[in-house]
Amino acid sequence: MVDSVLILFVLGFVLLIKGADFLTDGACSVAEKLKVSDLAIGLTIVSFGTTLPEFVVSIIANGRGNSGIAIGNILGSNISNILLVLGVSAIISPIIIRRKTVWVEIPLSFMAVFILGVLVNDDLLYGATSSVLSKSDGVVLLFFFAIFMVYVSTIPRQDSKNEQHELKQIKTWPVVLMILGGSVAIFLGGKWVVDGAVHLARILGMRESVIGLTIVAMGTSLPELATCAIASYKKKTDISMGNVLGSNILNIFWVLGCSSIIQPIPFQKGTNSDLGFTMLVSLLLFLMMFIGKSKVLHRRKGALFLLLYCSYMTFAFIKG
Repeated sequence: MVDSVLILFVLGFVLLIKGADFLTDGACSVAEKLKVSDLAIGLTIVSFGTTLPEFVVSIIANGRGNSGIAIGNILGSNISNILLVLGVSAIISPIIIRRKTVWVEIPLSFMAVFILGVLVNDDLLYGATSSVLSKSDGVVLLFFFAIFMVYVSTIPRQDSKNEQHELKQIKTWPVVLMILGGSVAIFLGGKWVVDGAVHLARILGMRESVIGLTIVAMGTSLPELATCAIASYKKKTDISMGNVLGSNILNIFWVLGCSSIIQPIPFQKGTNSDLGFTMLVSLLLFLMMFIGKSKVLHRRKGALFLLLYCSYMTFAFIKG
């Protein structure tokens, strides 16, 4: 049993990396064919593909009554996306960030966490006996998801005129196969990596909430990590930033919205510390745009993000 899980665990990493490579190439080809910006592609196609593991894990976990994994997976994934994924991406290649991203997309990712905090704290805000992310809360989250998609649909018209696309032309069907094949590989790879990580964590006797915040979150963030690292290596930093911000927004508005509509998600008051840290990390990303070289996430900032992530992981394991 353990051997087969470990084999799939290793194979999952291979699928994640190759799937991310195919997805990035296919997404860039779509941007070329449709004459839209890399940022818009990162916020939509790539983000949806790399968010599939979070979506599947949260849906399954919530359906089985494992709410700690369902919410912990999302919060931990959002933290990993900023500190780990952007940290690694910035070290590979400094990320130059657009003005609109600084003032719109980054604040929107912070607002998503803030809205989640308001919706799940029924006991603190309204004096309820318990807190839950209800079906009506899910409708609210999906409403904001719809607004976000409307906003993203305006980006191609606004940005594409100012971009120079130098990608080679690829026929339509190969592009479709690259995107679909990359997404499937990421989905399977993410699932196998998470299954292996959860299995090993349970052998070590870790609590469910800690599993969700650390190992599961890290596992479901591997698609973002692989995709953004490859995109940064190819100097497609707009895809890196768009993928991270899009994934963080989709994790809350889309994943938790769908999960809570299917079945309400109980929220433990102790999770507020992790929710607060997720807000803090989102705020830190915004502040970093004005420290040092403006609107550039350079290698030193990336190294700082990685240091904070290692500290967070250490604290989470100690707390668990």
